[in-house]
Amino acid sequence: MVDRKKVAVIGGGVSGLAAAKAFDERGHRVCGFERSHDFGGVWELSRSYPDVQTQSPKDLYCYTDHPMPQDYPEWPKGPQVHAYLHSYAQKHNTARLFRLNTTVKTMERRADGRPGWTLTLEAGAQTWSEDFDFVSVCTGQFSEKNIISHPGQDDFVARGGEVMHSSEYTDPSVCAGKDVVVLGGSKSATDIAVNAAKNGARSVRLVYLENVWRVPYFVGGINFKRLLFMRAQEQQFNQWGKSPLQRVIAAVLKPLVWVNFRGLETLLKTQLKLKKHNMVPKVPIEKDVSCSIPIVTPGLIECLDKGQITPVLGTFDSYSKAGLKLSTGDTVPCDVAILAVGWKLGVPYLPQEFQEKLIEDDGQYRVYRLSVNPDLPDMGFVGFNSSFCTVLSAEMIANWLVRFADGKLSNQPSAGEMNQNIEMMLNWKRNERPAAKIYGGLCSAPFHFKHFDELLADMGATKKKRDNPLAEQFSYPNAAAFGSYLASTEQYQAG
Repeated sequence: MVDRKKVAVIGGGVSGLAAAKAFDERGHRVCGFERSHDFGGVWELSRSYPDVQTQSPKDLYCYTDHPMPQDYPEWPKGPQVHAYLHSYAQKHNTARLFRLNTTVKTMERRADGRPGWTLTLEAGAQTWSEDFDFVSVCTGQFSEKNIISHPGQDDFVARGGEVMHSSEYTDPSVCAGKDVVVLGGSKSATDIAVNAAKNGARSVRLVYLENVWRVPYFVGGINFKRLLFMRAQEQQFNQWGKSPLQRVIAAVLKPLVWVNFRGLETLLKTQLKLKKHNMVPKVPIEKDVSCSIPIVTPGLIECLDKGQITPVLGTFDSYSKAGLKLSTGDTVPCDVAILAVGWKLGVPYLPQEFQEKLIEDDGQYRVYRLSVNPDLPDMGFVGFNSSFCTVLSAEMIANWLVRFADGKLSNQPSAGEMNQNIEMMLNWKRNERPAAKIYGGLCSAPFHFKHFDELLADMGATKKKRDNPLAEQFSYPNAAAFGSYLASTEQYQAG
């Protein structure tokens, strides 16, 4: 019999909703805490910049038992995703489990010696402590803004200039008739640059450090989900844990794989006019693909062609009365600076002694299956396994985590086994696939199937693949199919 636990779920976004459902349906008492006034995480409307839409098609960005509405476009807009998450919470009655406008300030091991943690919580003027048997951290990788500043910024703002993080860009009218400079090369950066250009900016400059491979929604007229989200494609990358036989096969097929990726590069260079705009990356695409590879914002190439957006390789140096000085030595006009510089990883409320056990000196996270650390008992992470199908990834790891917490995995790992696997993965990221070090090594892309295979094997799923071998090898992950795989694991109730 599994004991019923009191479980804290921190965060009410994609991952928090998945974790709350997973622990609740197993019979645990779930107490969710969301610091904002609404569910949705990065999709909460006050945090979304205009025209934001998913990087993944809607059938890759959904829970296993709740497809996105048929009338949604292939790549839903931010408000549609927000509404979808609310409909999922309503379907599973998870809103009752959460307390909104509540912040986790600290967490400490329980003083009474029992397993679990004591959370210090704050809501308005009220602060209190509460004990939990298990904590699921579901704040993901986009919770704390990465705030940076440059010399002269205070004077620039005092003169009427504006500096904002990309998540604060909610009103495009601030760009009308203004000189706008966007710092960053991610999709959010290009989304905002295109939006500013379309909303009457006098000039728009996109300043970024290095060229990266970008993938359009349609590659040569084919939806990219039908090209880049297949087992067959995934197996061409240097994945972890290859057997001696798999390494031999990879060596034999290496010339064909090389030709495949050079062909893809040629197609992207031509379609996206990368040479024309001096945007050809130096790194081969097969070495660069990870969660950081951006999808091409609709309208970006057209804006570049028309000169509405000027790309600049460099970064900010300082603000002056003459404008914004760049690391190139040039000074450009600037009224509005938008910093699309991402988010800070971390768990700020976790004590330093545990932070040191979680994070290596080079910023890599020590997590087994991208979810748990053997030196941090009675807690786990949902949403650290970032990917191109984030919703499914969160749901899969949430179901894995509740079974891990209950000791119900078919392959329940010992601390030694977890540490051995962690060391193997760290070595692979550092020496065999440096691109996997992005975001502290917390990214399962482009190895979705391999990651899910491991989770399903741990959970003892009796069904792990589609019946049609061609569909399994040459089609993208199917959320409903993964729902049937989860249903083939042991079903149980705590209490």
